Amino acid sequence: QVQLVESGGGLVQPGGSLRLSCAATGMRFSNYLMCWHRQAPGQQRELVATITSDDNTNYADSVKGRFTISRDNAKNTVNLQMNSLKPEDTAVYLCNARSIRTGWAYWGQGTQVTVSS
Repeated sequence: QVQLVESGGGLVQPGGSLRLSCAATGMRFSNYLMCWHRQAPGQQRELVATITSDDNTNYADSVKGRFTISRDNAKNTVNLQMNSLKPEDTAVYLCNARSIRTGWAYWGQGTQVTVSS
């Protein structure tokens, strides 16, 4: 059974940094495209960053230059380093895994990130 568990969220002041982690179990990690999404209250879910098994990355324009996604295929983890945080980055951040073979997708429960002074 595939399970994704996020950690690392919290309250941070504008300009600060946070590092989110997502631990994956029950899957062959290298067969999955890993993504971070976020959803703010009253807004649609937004794709933040993606990373392939061979470390090709893509970012939403709103986070380019500030966020960095990385993965460790040996530890089955994907991370999101978030720097220069802004109040508009406030959201629940969700880890997503999409099988490159079947297209099936799995979601974590999410971790809250709040950027406020």
